[in-house]
Amino acid sequence: MADQFVHPDGSGRWIATGDKSSDRRSTHTTQADAIAAARDRCAATGGGELVIHGEDGKIRAKNTVAPGNDPSSVPG
Repeated sequence: MADQFVHPDGSGRWIATGDKSSDRRSTHTTQADAIAAARDRCAATGGGELVIHGEDGKIRAKNTVAPGNDPSSVPG
C-alpha cells in the first residue's frame, strides 16, 4: 500500500508522486490527468490514500483508494 500525492509544480503543470523519494513521479498538463494517474498507481500498489493539493499548495481533498484502509471511522 502506497500513498500518492498530486500537487502543482509551479509552472502550470501537475505532479503525481508517491510518498517516498524513490517512488515514480509523473508530470501532467491538467490536475485531472495527474489525479487519474495517481489513483491508478495507488490502486495498482494495493490501495492507499490519495492526497490532492490545490494550486495554492494546500490540501483540498483526500480519498482512500481500495483496498486501502479508510482512516475515517464514519461508515460511508
